[in-house]
Amino acid sequence: MYTQFTTRIKIVAVVVFLAGLSAAMAQSARIQRINPTNWWVGMKNPNLQLLVYGPNAGSLTYTINYAGVKLVKAHTVENPNYAFLDLTIAPTAKAGTLTIVGKRGGQTLTQPFELKARDRSPKGQGVTAADFIYLIMPDRFANGDPSNDKFPDMLDTQADTKNPYLRHGGDFTGIINHLDYLKDLGVTALWLTPVIDNDETLKKEGPDRNQAGYHGYHFTDHYQIDKRFGGIAGYVELASALHKRGMKLVQDAVYNHISDDHWFFKDKPMKDWVNVWPTYTGSTHKEQSLYDPHGATADKKTLLDGWFTPFLPDLNQRNPFVANFLIQHAIWSTEMFSLDAWRIDTYKYNDLDFLNRCNKALMDEYPKIHLFGESVVNNPVGQAFFVKNTVGFPFKSNQPGALDFVLYNAFNDALNQRFDWDSGVNRIHQVLAQDDVYADPNKLVTFLENHDTDRYLSVIGEDFDKYKLGVTWLLTTRGIPHWYYGTEILMKGTKNPSDAEVRKDFPGGFPGDKENKFEAAGRTDRENEAVQYVRKLATYRRNNPVLQVGKLTQFVPQEGTYVYFRHDASKTVMVASNTGDKEISLDTSRFAERMNGFTSARNVQTDALLTDLKMIKLPAKSALVLELIK
Repeated sequence: MYTQFTTRIKIVAVVVFLAGLSAAMAQSARIQRINPTNWWVGMKNPNLQLLVYGPNAGSLTYTINYAGVKLVKAHTVENPNYAFLDLTIAPTAKAGTLTIVGKRGGQTLTQPFELKARDRSPKGQGVTAADFIYLIMPDRFANGDPSNDKFPDMLDTQADTKNPYLRHGGDFTGIINHLDYLKDLGVTALWLTPVIDNDETLKKEGPDRNQAGYHGYHFTDHYQIDKRFGGIAGYVELASALHKRGMKLVQDAVYNHISDDHWFFKDKPMKDWVNVWPTYTGSTHKEQSLYDPHGATADKKTLLDGWFTPFLPDLNQRNPFVANFLIQHAIWSTEMFSLDAWRIDTYKYNDLDFLNRCNKALMDEYPKIHLFGESVVNNPVGQAFFVKNTVGFPFKSNQPGALDFVLYNAFNDALNQRFDWDSGVNRIHQVLAQDDVYADPNKLVTFLENHDTDRYLSVIGEDFDKYKLGVTWLLTTRGIPHWYYGTEILMKGTKNPSDAEVRKDFPGGFPGDKENKFEAAGRTDRENEAVQYVRKLATYRRNNPVLQVGKLTQFVPQEGTYVYFRHDASKTVMVASNTGDKEISLDTSRFAERMNGFTSARNVQTDALLTDLKMIKLPAKSALVLELIK
């Protein structure tokens, strides 16, 4: 009796299962997305993996019939709403629209996919020490088109310049409107904080506020440019406007994480699409575990796989489908928007092998492109681990450059510490003295501040003399200098109570602004002096290769003075700075090895001629940039 009862239960269970399976199979399939959204013929790498998404898209049998294009394999994964199609595109393939055909029983779906011809617009040009990069947060720079400030069909429908935590309406049109201002300042390249779609709910960023993703680091759709900035068409227009002026475009990559509002997080292709923990686990943020010969494996895992915040899921780049998606998006973006370089966000939190693979793919396709990542470290050896180096680490990074946080900290120490044996301006000397750990220190990107730090002017106590000292070092030492928007007009602020305090609107960029600091008439005398100081040095650097690729020779600081030379076969430039509170007369006999044969000099900032180089007067907290003359 018991056996018969059990058998009936099993039969019922099988019937129910088959009925459910039949119902699921009866649901029609649809294709809602294909990523990348298009590709190009004539790329160096013939391989392409398409992500196909839609209800039951993974249950379709796919075919492609297009000359020069072969469907090598169709992958199914845990989630039946996904398929991944491996294609090869032969060198003989022509531009056009192929048809992806998916069949399932009696249902046939067709989806067009465009293969474009590559255009001849400049792209992948790279940035070098000849460039001066200007960092803009598009939402906070200038609003050229108020009609795109907000949209009712987006998760965040708010825009209010009076609220520091919401979107303000800056866009590509606003940037284009001020490109001539930037070029006149000496800028040669623009780096924008991310412009990819951030269609997300407001995020809880404190006990008493919700914050919009105005900064752009919370991706929700990799293949859409946020329409509040101007969308894909607006970004293409910006790239074109830059290149017509001989300027370059740097895109901000975020490989490490996505928003929890991202469409493929809400419906993940597979469980390990993101790094999963039993309970929420944040990153340690301690990069030492990556190169520590005594380090614990558990610490390394938590650094790399821990989440940045609870609402920023950490992508699992060891998953080959994730890796392919991110790498192909980087190449697609470079080709689509004629990008010249990439700044890579949160570099140290990414899987190391993935980073090398992604870097290589970009450099193979665009040999001149420059890549520089953000790794917040405070010692040269730690920084060298993430770039091509001479240290001999077991892991060999292929990243050519990085943001130079070590020199950034040294700049601040030099301006804020009392000069002593190991402090003050000695810090700059010490950092540069260790440049031998890098394969090419001239590919490091130097800076005084950025969108994640306190404003430079506030860090130095709003001291204008110190301001000019730091600007002088930035624009005359080795590396690729970058600038944060508004520093030239003495914008200030600290991250207390929030990051929004260092991301304020550029005055004059928004309707209703009482002051327009893009124009000299709208600036104070001191602000105009700052703009002129930056313009003079940036222009001189742009026009003189000696400050770009000339050798750097520095002398040990003494009594708060720091002297170095940039020199090549045709020119020698002397930079002499006094960080002390009293004027000094600098005896130059100590610098004979670099000054012998020179009898006079031109002051680069003032164009004044110095006819006696034996003793040089240095006012308190000042720097001289002298082009030496024989």
